Amino acid sequence: MNFAACFVPVAPLRAEASHKSEMISQLLFGECVLITDSTKDFFKVTCMYDNYEGWCAKNQLTEVDEIFYQNNHQKTTTQYLTEAEYNHQIIHIPSGSFIGCTKNNQLSIGNTNIVFKENSLNDSTINIEDIMFSYLNTPYLWGGKSVFGIDCSGFVQQIFKTIGVTLSRDAYQQAEQGSSIGFLQEVKIGDLAFFDNEDGRITHVGIILDDEKIIHASGSVRIDKIDNAGIIHSLNKQRTHNLRLLKRLL
Repeated sequence: MNFAACFVPVAPLRAEASHKSEMISQLLFGECVLITDSTKDFFKVTCMYDNYEGWCAKNQLTEVDEIFYQNNHQKTTTQYLTEAEYNHQIIHIPSGSFIGCTKNNQLSIGNTNIVFKENSLNDSTINIEDIMFSYLNTPYLWGGKSVFGIDCSGFVQQIFKTIGVTLSRDAYQQAEQGSSIGFLQEVKIGDLAFFDNEDGRITHVGIILDDEKIIHASGSVRIDKIDNAGIIHSLNKQRTHNLRLLKRLL
């Protein structure tokens, strides 16, 4: 098996081939991978979408052909959860899942057939604000990138994925994309703000709403105040992150 896809709503991507190993990212339903190594229970994979590498349990992946591998990334779900039927049981597929090979409300993924509810995949105008706000109060989860739990760069990546813009997985990688913005007063909705730690390493990212507000994953997906120095927590008024740079990708 060279090509595979995730056929569960969310699958952990781990640093090592062990269920005890750190979760470094996740695969969402329909996400395709290239298999590069294996153990008894795990595959080492490279994600097609962002080239991220890690180990995924074999029983959460199914073999697909190269045509599926190449084409299933052309469309994503945009609803918070999309309901479908899998083996005559209900499955809830999170926002940002890949369904590019869907035909007649059905998706054949390996030997699995997923049947989506009628009208659940109807295309509608994609509004970045609506998609961002649908994630509000999603709990923070290191390595997470779904509505069940998400980290800062996973949140940003998923929002941009749904509007057709490909971003790298980690905040420091995302900071290398796009064009720089000189001042906070010049930002537009959808611009990205990056924040560093005491050592100068970029460790956090959020999406600008305007020159005074930012939405980001910190404890949960939340809206906080931003100024030229960084983020101020909207409830306790304490500064939580130091602003490093601003970028525009849209």
